[in-house]
Amino acid sequence: MHFLYLRDPLFVGCLGVYFINRWVFKPFFPNSFSHNYLNDLICIPFWVPIMLWLMRKARLRTDDTPPQWYEILLPLIVWAVVFEIIVPGLKPFERLAHADLLDIFFYVLGALIAALFWGWRYRPICR
Repeated sequence: MHFLYLRDPLFVGCLGVYFINRWVFKPFFPNSFSHNYLNDLICIPFWVPIMLWLMRKARLRTDDTPPQWYEILLPLIVWAVVFEIIVPGLKPFERLAHADLLDIFFYVLGALIAALFWGWRYRPICR
């Protein structure tokens, strides 16, 4: 089965969760998880399909296979390093960004859930 990119059910679900979190959970049901960690959890399953779609359009990706392990791991590492190590250390962001190991935990958890979902959803179907 071909990867659906921006029509992938996990991506569409993450998109919905993002807007529900932004417009419902945060304003009407404030809690630390929705304010601090929910976006971290959906980060990789949200951004990987966009990244792969852009790569496919730019002809840097030649097939429509589901995300490979390295296509999930590389953005996970980059995201964690940039947003939890580099950005919090930059002077212009000192009041906006804070390094938090739980953010990395939720990036990893989201990546693991995405890898398991995509492995199940796009598994070869034996007849």
